[in-house]
Amino acid sequence: MKKTLITGASGFVGKHLIELLLKENKQVCFSQNNQIFGTYLDPKSIDSLSIFKDKLNLAKIDLKDEKGVFSLIEEIKPDFIFHLAAFTSPAESFNDPKETIVNNILTELNILEALRKLSLSNTRILITSSADIYGKVKKENLPINEDCPLNPTDPYAVSKIAQDFLALQYFNAYGLKTIRTRAFNHVGPGQSPNFVVSAFAKKIAQLEKGLHNEITVGNLEAKRDFTDVRDMVQAYAQIIEKGEPGEVYNIGSGISIKISELLENLTKLVNKKITISIDKKLFRPVDNPELVCDATKIGKTINWRPEIPLNKTLEDTLNYWRNQI
Repeated sequence: MKKTLITGASGFVGKHLIELLLKENKQVCFSQNNQIFGTYLDPKSIDSLSIFKDKLNLAKIDLKDEKGVFSLIEEIKPDFIFHLAAFTSPAESFNDPKETIVNNILTELNILEALRKLSLSNTRILITSSADIYGKVKKENLPINEDCPLNPTDPYAVSKIAQDFLALQYFNAYGLKTIRTRAFNHVGPGQSPNFVVSAFAKKIAQLEKGLHNEITVGNLEAKRDFTDVRDMVQAYAQIIEKGEPGEVYNIGSGISIKISELLENLTKLVNKKITISIDKKLFRPVDNPELVCDATKIGKTINWRPEIPLNKTLEDTLNYWRNQI
């Protein structure tokens, strides 16, 4: 039996990944005979995993605790590790850059060091970096492939560059089977309202319930590449098994959409007039004009491409918030 460890198991992506791995899935061979372990930090966060409780082995742990991480990995000896746990908000990273950078680097470093010290050289570990590391991209470099220069515009992106390169260094120096991904925006039901699609959907659901009369938004001119989280975890599950250790893979739809158009598509799902106001306080100190993925490399490696249409994702996200409010 294979053993899989998911850090940040109770987070947005972790929940969807667990659901995927517990299904019969011909594209993910190791999921058919697999024992799943997960880490979490906030006890309240695991409420959403209650439907899986009999099929999971969960451990409450601060991944910044070096000894705790070592003991956990020594006990499990996982065949696969999905390292999802991180501070994930580019916008929030401006408010606390130190905590974002220290947390994201140290948690990964503790995992890699445990694998090295325990000589678990056959463990395949997925390090989830971010397309945010590309930052401000010149038009001639769009769509963005894995060779695009890194030009970070926020502390979160700096932390993800460090995570990305730490994984590469541990492959080069110690032969650990690290596989890196740079995911473009992934969205869907259950995402924190700190992210644009979920923020819009929550505000619209609140408006439908009469909790306010207008929606306040930030920058609507940026263009982003959105992929449903359920497609994203499918890519994660396949690439950790079939990807080449030491390599990096962009994951995205290959289509960018202006945030204003995204909001317009959401408002079409509502039978109510919506007033929208711009609040400059919601703008970031600097924002990337456009991010759009060239997913050629991962497509050739695992024959992956997104299957869920964006409008379906928007509808599901809105319905999630309707049920929450």
